Formats: sequence, C-alpha cells, structure tokens
Amino acid sequence: MRRPDFVSLTRMMQRLSVVLFAMVVAMPLAPAATTCSAESGAVRVPLLELYTSEGCDSCPPTDHWVSNLLQRGYAPERTLVLAWHVDYWDRLGWPDQYAQARFSARQRDANHRNGARFVYTPQLLLDGADYRRGTFRDDFGDRVAALSQQKPGAHIRLTLTSTAKGAKLQVDITAVESASRNNAATYIALYENALTNDVKAGENRGKKLLHDFVVRELWEPFSVGPAASGSITQRILLLPGWNVANLHVAAFVQDVATGRTLQTLSLPYCAIAVPDVKKARP
Repeated sequence: MRRPDFVSLTRMMQRLSVVLFAMVVAMPLAPAATTCSAESGAVRVPLLELYTSEGCDSCPPTDHWVSNLLQRGYAPERTLVLAWHVDYWDRLGWPDQYAQARFSARQRDANHRNGARFVYTPQLLLDGADYRRGTFRDDFGDRVAALSQQKPGAHIRLTLTSTAKGAKLQVDITAVESASRNNAATYIALYENALTNDVKAGENRGKKLLHDFVVRELWEPFSVGPAASGSITQRILLLPGWNVANLHVAAFVQDVATGRTLQTLSLPYCAIAVPDVKKARP
C-alpha cells in the first residue's frame, strides 16, 4: 500500500479543518445571558402570606386553597402569594425540606406586631394582618378588591439578567410615600411553583403533597430610609433540585411598623434557552 506523501497529508488536514469549522458555524450558540424585566403599575397589589408545614395535618387543605388562587384569576399581577414553610413542626418526625428557621422567625415577628401571643399553622396574612377564611363565605375577593383600591405606596422595577449558573437581579424602588418612608423596607424572594413531595412520617404520613409559591430564598430587609428611592443588586445562585421553569423572583416594600404592604411585584425567572444540537446539524 502506498503511503500518502507530506503534501497529500497536509491537504487532507486542511479539508478536515474546513469541515469542522463549517459544523461549528452551523451550530447555534447558547447566549451568554438573557434579560427580562417588569414594572409595577398604578394599582396596589397586596401580599398574601401562607405559613405552613408538611408536618401539620391541617395544612394541606389551606395549601390547596392557596394553589387554586391562580385558577381563580389571582395572578401575581393581582395578588402576590408567598408560602413560608416553618421549621417548628420538624421535631414531630418529619423534617420539611422547604422549611427555614428564619421563616419561623418572620412569622413570630408578624404575630408579635399584630398582638398575637403564639404562632400556628396554617396561618394566612393578608397585607400584614391575620386573615381567616369564612366558613360559609369566602370574602377573599372582596378583601383584595378593597386593598387594590388604595394608592400604591411605592413603585418597583425588576430587571433579571440570568446566566447558566445563576442571575443578577436589579431592584429599583422609587416614589415611596412620605408617611411610611422611614419604616419602609424592601424584601426580595425567590419562589417556586408545582412542587410535590411524598411524606413518609409525621402527621401527613403516606400523603403526596403539592405546593405552590414556596419561598426558596429570602433576602431582607433593605431599608429605603429617608430617600424616596433606592436600588438593590442581588446575586442569585441556582441550586440543584430547583426547576427554573417554575421559578419566580419577587420584591415587595413593606411598612415594618404596621405590616402594611406598599407595593409588590413578581417576575418569572427567564432562563437561558439551550439550543437543540441535533436539529442544528445540516
């Protein structure tokens, strides 16, 4: 067999390089980052808080009621819902994987502000005040409508720039009302929908539980101070087990003295689209 000479071998390598280059050019490249944004409007969007636990057997019905709010038309543009899983039920045999001690502390602070002597689950707070659903009549729509008639006490703009590993969130707060300016604090939350878990111990043993609006991370509080505006930059690191398709970022400005929400805003997490390499091939 005749061996290729040096010139022939060089030409073969050149042709191979051209082919490889053409394949690389034909493949779509994933963007380095993507950006999305949202801005609050002229309507004040109230905050509904759920304090719950997978270790509490009376919690699933309220969790279900909260999850159904989306189907009833209470999108984040109408009501911001955040579910805080508390950890004080963990000692009864089932550690809630979504629970955090600081969420329990937040509930204690809210109840102390409202003059309550103890905490309990499930508990709902609407606009910082204890909300109990009626036994025979659900007045949630009337309550939300009344709160929405009030003028917003702040303006919020969210700008999220995401990469493959995480994101940078820019929160701009402006036009904070003078009456609450000294007590206004900004809170940033990352929450996830459509979470399911099979409970193997505790009061809900054997049940498959569904959760929405579960707070994964909380960054707080950022004081607005005497100025009528402020800007916050928060880095977000994605952790294993989080489904970016169901993640949202949210910010709300609250009067820490009264618990009243000045304004809220939510934004779906805009993840980077991964190109389909198979479809990109010629």
